[in-house]
Amino acid sequence: MVFISLQSGSNGNSLYVESGGVRLIFDAGISGRRAEDRLAAHGRDIHDVDALIISHDHADHVACAGVFNRKFGAPLMLTEPTLRAARAKYELRRLCDVRHFVPGRELRFGHVRVETFATPHDGADGSAFVVDDGLRRLAILTDLGHVFGDLRAAVASADAVVIESNYDPNMLEHGPYPAVLKRRITGNGGHLSNEESAGLVASCASSRLRWVCLAHLSQENNTPELALKAHRDALGASVPLYLAPRYDSSPLLKL
Repeated sequence: MVFISLQSGSNGNSLYVESGGVRLIFDAGISGRRAEDRLAAHGRDIHDVDALIISHDHADHVACAGVFNRKFGAPLMLTEPTLRAARAKYELRRLCDVRHFVPGRELRFGHVRVETFATPHDGADGSAFVVDDGLRRLAILTDLGHVFGDLRAAVASADAVVIESNYDPNMLEHGPYPAVLKRRITGNGGHLSNEESAGLVASCASSRLRWVCLAHLSQENNTPELALKAHRDALGASVPLYLAPRYDSSPLLKL
């Protein structure tokens, strides 16, 4: 299995997963040109993607879904409430080959299964995912709200984890955000802090865990150094840590 973060953060998110000829993109919060160019830099053709799977209706995850769908021909897979909310807020324009799923149901692409489960993040109908190709399991866990049971189970079952490490509590508390936004971020429908993310992985991961990629870092309320330190302190030196860049693609990570 191969994983590439094409971009990660509040300015846009898109992730690529490949296994044995099955190619999937999760979220379309960046331009089609950027996604195409960044995949090409890794020797991949975005026109070969089998499906575009959307996690929820916030702009940094779905705003460019219409372009991806029309330009690259990938079926668009998302929940019905997510599509309704996205259409109400963004100009998705004409869509073709739209397929709905219900969180908790499994998606199948040849030998690859994508397990979906609902999150309490404050989108219309958010989902997180575990990609299973029969040999390895990759958990894709961003925009989570707070730690909950399905999240613990996903981490425990995973060979690799892509997880949000959104904010440092001290930076957020003393930063420029208004109080209402601070409450939203730290609330049950917001994001995980560095410490919450690190504690979750450290307490739930099994011996099969091969690496962790930290995603969705806040530009204003976090730094890569703080996120990495929190996870290194919790996990020790044995688990490789990676960062999903805010303005570029990640290295190609293998399982």
